[in-house]
Amino acid sequence: MPRPAARVALVTCRPRPEVSVDRDLPGIVAELRAAGAAADAVYWDDPDIDWAAYDLAVIRSTWDYSWRAAEFTAWAERCASVTRLANPVDVVRWNTDKRYLGDLAAAGVPVVPTRYLAPGEPVDLPEDHEYVVKPTSGAGARYAARYTPAERATAVRQLQRMHAEGFTAMVQPYVKNIDVSGERALQFFGGRLLHASRKGAVLAPGTPYDEKKVAHPRLEAWTPAPEELAVAERALAAIPGSEELLYARVDLVDGADGGPCVMELELVEPNLFLDLHAGSLPTVVEAVLTAAR
Repeated sequence: MPRPAARVALVTCRPRPEVSVDRDLPGIVAELRAAGAAADAVYWDDPDIDWAAYDLAVIRSTWDYSWRAAEFTAWAERCASVTRLANPVDVVRWNTDKRYLGDLAAAGVPVVPTRYLAPGEPVDLPEDHEYVVKPTSGAGARYAARYTPAERATAVRQLQRMHAEGFTAMVQPYVKNIDVSGERALQFFGGRLLHASRKGAVLAPGTPYDEKKVAHPRLEAWTPAPEELAVAERALAAIPGSEELLYARVDLVDGADGGPCVMELELVEPNLFLDLHAGSLPTVVEAVLTAAR
């Protein structure tokens, strides 16, 4: 029997009620197999997986990692020690803690202004504008909420719970332009722009921080403006080890000055939204095969 073109693990997580289903995964696996690869969808925490048997392990939808960040990072290090991991473990380690926004700001990339409150630090919340509190390790708007200054007591209770669970909190001004122009996600794969999407605001006033949110409301295909692409490329260039990236998603909003700024970088397990962009699947598959070879 001829050797397959590549042996590829598409890494996901076990189903659980609070985790979304990866609708992209079956199509990627099927197309890789059609191209001659031996492709498997596998759980990152499955102790029976022999990662060394694969030419490439692609982190696709490990959407429970923020509950188990230290465990996930330790797995990534073990996996990377025996096969090629995409994205690389150093990128994974950097991107799983949203304090990377400070690194981007220091590099001159426009980002949403962010302060951090670690467990044990004094609670310092805005008194003159609406703001957002969320964890530095999170996904799908988990433990995220927006507050007015009058809702300080509720915000403090959120911080107390997060700190008790070991989370460092982020405090950001609520970017009001997101209610008008939404949030744009620019996807890159194999070193070039793959496609872009836009979604509406996730955080509605008064929604409890521990309530499950719709992570991608009113999602639609989007054609990025030149200034959006320029900011995204500046952000990617500032990533340590950016030349080793297989994929990246840059989430942009319009800041107080009306210009695009980075809300978040997704370098670990970005949803690709291939149901909106079916024509992008061949590009994804070819980039994965190239990386595996």
